[in-house]
Amino acid sequence: MNDLLLNTLDSTVFTITTVFFMLFLTGLMIEMGVFQRMSYLARPLVSISHLPSVSASTLVISFGSALAANTMIARLKNDGHLSERQAFLSAVMNSVPVYFRELFTYQLAFVVPVLGLIVGGAYAAVAITTGLIKLLLVVILGRAYLSKDLTYTMEDSTVYSSVGIVEAAIRSLKGQVRIFLRISALYFFMTFLVLYVSREGLLDSIDFIPIAQAFRVPPETIAPLTIYVASPKAGITLIGPMIQNGVISEAKALMVLMLGSLFMLPAYAVRSLIPNYTSVFGMKLGLSLVITSTFISVSVRLVVLVILVLLLN
Repeated sequence: MNDLLLNTLDSTVFTITTVFFMLFLTGLMIEMGVFQRMSYLARPLVSISHLPSVSASTLVISFGSALAANTMIARLKNDGHLSERQAFLSAVMNSVPVYFRELFTYQLAFVVPVLGLIVGGAYAAVAITTGLIKLLLVVILGRAYLSKDLTYTMEDSTVYSSVGIVEAAIRSLKGQVRIFLRISALYFFMTFLVLYVSREGLLDSIDFIPIAQAFRVPPETIAPLTIYVASPKAGITLIGPMIQNGVISEAKALMVLMLGSLFMLPAYAVRSLIPNYTSVFGMKLGLSLVITSTFISVSVRLVVLVILVLLLN
């Protein structure tokens, strides 16, 4: 148990330190009115979603750091400036930029060269489609359930008016203490829980062979499929040469990737998303965000997998 606690502490120190820095920095910039001058870049999208103008600021920030954007949302919600629905939809929107950022840093830089233009391009298209569906969901739900006339705007706030850096720093520190303590406690607990479950082998007990056989996936792809669930990069690295050498067709390779994603994404949600989101937003809102995001991602890949099965069989 002591080893597990030490591993948990080792796994959380860097993230918790980063959270503290991000909370302080975003709080400082809010107090100084910096984000008021940035938000115009995303205002058209936020406006049609009936989200408050502060969501435009967090969307811009999320292109650089989703953690910074979400901690900003959490603080505004904690201060009573955002409702539960506004915070939920803003956080979902903040998860969209990562898909477009990874198009250049991951898909085009790694996936396409390894898997080839057809399979790698299709894999990247699935990822982008997931992001676009999330964005569409925010627009639809925002227009259906949010009143545009009641949204919070930074420009109308007397709390976040532009002030000097010293006063802004003091306000930021005072405003972040409670939320930082909650984030730290929850993140440590969830990380401990995930490490414990992993140590007991509960996350690695799935037998993929019957599932792969049900989708008529070639037996030689079982090993890459299993590895992909644990590490997508490693699995892709194994599947790439199999495509190039004609061991597996491009369509079958894409099936393997989609099938692997059905298990990889929930595992990733348990290992990473749940500790991150619940520590920032609390259990209720955090779990709602993780479930929604994972459901959309899994559903897109399941649809692609079913289409491939129908076409090939």
